[in-house]
Amino acid sequence: MIRLPRWLGLAALCLVAQPALAQTFPERPVRLVVPYTAGGATDVGARVLAEALGQVLPQPVLVENRVGGAGMVAAEYVARATPDGHTILFNNTSHAVLRAVVPNAPIDPIRQLSAVSIISEMPMVMLVSKDFPAQDGRGFINAVRAAPGRFDYGSTGGGGTLGMAALLFLRTTGLAMNEIPYRGGAPATLDVAAGRIALVFDIALTGLQTYKGGQARAFAVSGPERSPAAPEVPTWREIGVEAEMVVWQAIFVPVATPAPIKAALHAAVQRVQQGEALRRKWMELGVDRVLAVPPEESDRYVLRDVERWEGLMAGR
Repeated sequence: MIRLPRWLGLAALCLVAQPALAQTFPERPVRLVVPYTAGGATDVGARVLAEALGQVLPQPVLVENRVGGAGMVAAEYVARATPDGHTILFNNTSHAVLRAVVPNAPIDPIRQLSAVSIISEMPMVMLVSKDFPAQDGRGFINAVRAAPGRFDYGSTGGGGTLGMAALLFLRTTGLAMNEIPYRGGAPATLDVAAGRIALVFDIALTGLQTYKGGQARAFAVSGPERSPAAPEVPTWREIGVEAEMVVWQAIFVPVATPAPIKAALHAAVQRVQQGEALRRKWMELGVDRVLAVPPEESDRYVLRDVERWEGLMAGR
């Protein structure tokens, strides 16, 4: 009788088991972990996706906010979770700078987490207090340039999209403003609406709502083109800022998650993203592109942004 090596038999069992695993997934509620506070743009995006996925999966999808460490607390929590698809990280472009802003982190979020799908792209919105003495983006730049260090802007630090957008904007324009730190985008937006700070950059999901609600003025969007949700708002380049920033949102799982589980998750994302009602909802919230990028392509997409932003953070 021919005896197969033990490792070969185990490998064969794994190959048989993985498709079966995907067929029974999920077996319990899925947790969608958000690195930022409730009410902010990332939280809003996560809840929109969670509600949609809960309608096509046999188990509910629950949003869980784990704030701290510029997003590293949530990233580590998911990276150390059982790699079975039941614990998922929902993050955005800020994921690309985690290694740069938390250099002595207990995990490497780029190597230990794998992207399941990029789900959307949108710009940042330049929100300016209604009390600020300028009427448009060029006027804002001129006013700040004439009084360096006088005006404040809100930021969640270099590891958040608010801080990333501010870094790119200030470095490109050469303006000097005072950074006021916040734990999330929601409190920063409240302060710009109240006139306590002059400027905040917010993701379109919530930034355009603030603008349309009359709480602050939108002087520009950071994307290459005007937002379909607010076509009257010019781009950065139109106000003289020679830069662009596109924010993506994505879901991640532990790197050891079996490929069939990732495929099942991606299939669910693709199914809901193709629904007309959800697409319309995303677009109304300010999303420019509704996506369902496959896992391997999503990983490559993220790595390209990691290279770009780590270089920018290092001053390259």
